[in-house]
Amino acid sequence: MAASQHTSGLVNLFPQGTGAFVRRRLAEVTGMVLIAAGAAAGVALFTFHAGDPSLNTATGAAVQNLLGRPGAVTADLGLQVFGVVAGLLPLVALAWGWTLLRQRALSGLALRLLFLLIALVTLTLAMAPLDRPDTWPLATGLGGIVGGLAFDGLARLLVQVPVALPGEWLGSAAAVIGTLSFICALGFSRRDWLTGLRALAGAVIGTALGLRAGVLWTTDTFRRMRSADPLDLDGPIAADVLDDIDPIAPAEMPARRERAAVDSTTKDGKKSLIARARDRKAAKSKKALIEPPAAKPKESKAANRQRSLDLGGDGTYRTPTLDLLGGPDVIQGPAHDPDKLAQNAQYLASVLDDFGVKGEIVKVRPGPVVTLYELEPAPGTKTSRVVGLSDDIARSMSAISVRIAVVPGRSVIGIELPNADRESVYLRELLASQTFERTKAKLPLTLGKDIGGGPIIADLATMPHLLIAGTTGSGKSVGMNAMVLSLLYRLSPEQCRFIMIDPKMLELSVYEGIPHLLTPVVTDPKKAVVALKWTVREMEERYRAMSQLGVRNIEGYNARLLEAKKKGEVLSRRVQTGFDAEGRPVFEDQALGTDPLPFIVVVVDEMADLMLVAGKDVEASIQRLAQMARAAGIHLIMATQRPSVDVITGTIKANFPTRISYMVT
Repeated sequence: MAASQHTSGLVNLFPQGTGAFVRRRLAEVTGMVLIAAGAAAGVALFTFHAGDPSLNTATGAAVQNLLGRPGAVTADLGLQVFGVVAGLLPLVALAWGWTLLRQRALSGLALRLLFLLIALVTLTLAMAPLDRPDTWPLATGLGGIVGGLAFDGLARLLVQVPVALPGEWLGSAAAVIGTLSFICALGFSRRDWLTGLRALAGAVIGTALGLRAGVLWTTDTFRRMRSADPLDLDGPIAADVLDDIDPIAPAEMPARRERAAVDSTTKDGKKSLIARARDRKAAKSKKALIEPPAAKPKESKAANRQRSLDLGGDGTYRTPTLDLLGGPDVIQGPAHDPDKLAQNAQYLASVLDDFGVKGEIVKVRPGPVVTLYELEPAPGTKTSRVVGLSDDIARSMSAISVRIAVVPGRSVIGIELPNADRESVYLRELLASQTFERTKAKLPLTLGKDIGGGPIIADLATMPHLLIAGTTGSGKSVGMNAMVLSLLYRLSPEQCRFIMIDPKMLELSVYEGIPHLLTPVVTDPKKAVVALKWTVREMEERYRAMSQLGVRNIEGYNARLLEAKKKGEVLSRRVQTGFDAEGRPVFEDQALGTDPLPFIVVVVDEMADLMLVAGKDVEASIQRLAQMARAAGIHLIMATQRPSVDVITGTIKANFPTRISYMVT
């Protein structure tokens, strides 16, 4: 008894009617959720686009559905499953939500669901045999997957029926059953249907009456204008009006109007609304600034005279003349058409706009091989999104490839497109340029031209080693030969020496016999190991000599030798020559030579062949040279077709900070 009283006391804590209140509020919330879901589904279906990413479409294009990726996936799934009948589902959600908001309850939910299922199956069945129009973007029919399955099942059943039934009758019957089932699934009462029909009829009648009134007013206006008397210019009033008008010359009217529109300012000096509107329109329609192509590199005076420079000091060596190299062909007319560049810029802007990238092409910089289009994106545009569209932009612009990157130090994104007509870059043009003549690089390498057509000169001494990767036919050998020739045209054998290793016996064998070689061109991989080990010993010997003089690099060592030579000072270093009778080491002073130490450039054409023959020995030697040889004036230029781990190990790759990549696999 006490327990019963205690329980009843707990129940009485809540006021009367709490359960009914909670049910009403829950019904209202559910109704609002259904209305929101139905409206969202309707918007998603109405803005469906076949190119949007979904469960069966993988693309990097911008989503055109108003609800984004969720809306695209939902619309695609609904149309794939139910076809055009999927458009009825948002109507059902809206009807059920409206019923819950008005009546706070949804009677006969199980029966409504059954009618909805019957409506979906029968209506999709009725739509399945219809021919798909050209505007239908999906592979499934108008009835979707459900309609196709229902139609196939019905066809298998009808085969067993001895009486032939017309397909039109079956389709019409399915449409009628589906329509009636859909009306029952909505659950509107007779009163609701009558109210809706009255509202629809009122709207139609109101629209018709409005159109009738508009037509009558327009007709009456034209009738009154036609029956009005013409303007009497000879009357007294017209004469007074004409006397007050100043005569204006016809030729002055356009100019005066133009000045009034352009220079119209208010009394306080501010521009009028018309002037500001014209300025905004001009700002929006401004064209991209097209830079003129860079002028050809100016030849130095030495190149114009075509004489050899005596760089050997004693007259024993003279640099080869530029006449040995082929020159560029004479191009008649401008290399780049400004109108065509402007047209390409406008087309590129339209392509970007198609992919949802808003922005403006502010500058076009044509080059010998590629043209740079500078895009100033709209605020909020991510660079990664533009970079990810490189393949799509290349396809739309009919280009082989497109390179997209941020321009350093500026708020623009650079888009490089290859030119339709590429200019050939000649080594003679680069070697004869003032840039190469005036460069302060110790080991200058000509790499080609930049996007503006200017020569690119790099310094191997500051790299300090170079790794080149490229497949056969990608231009790797041409680049290596250009680098070697740039050193031969610049430095004498007393300034730079070469050790060339060519396991393929094709590329570097042409340099056999030049005075810059420390050893004949090495073609045997086993002899290449010996050459690399000798280079390591030479590096160690140079470091010992620099340590004796207290200098840190080869430039300081050569400067110290030159200073001692001017002063007549004899430099020496203390070396161990043996042991005495008691086993103690014997040291003697050895005079240092006065000739400066030349740079040593080790050129390896194919690293893979060396690693196959003597991988450990080659790796150890190259690793030591890459880590320590910079200060000793020894530098490596190493090329390979496959920069994989089995050819270029991680230790070697880590010590080659400068890399040039052609086409690789």
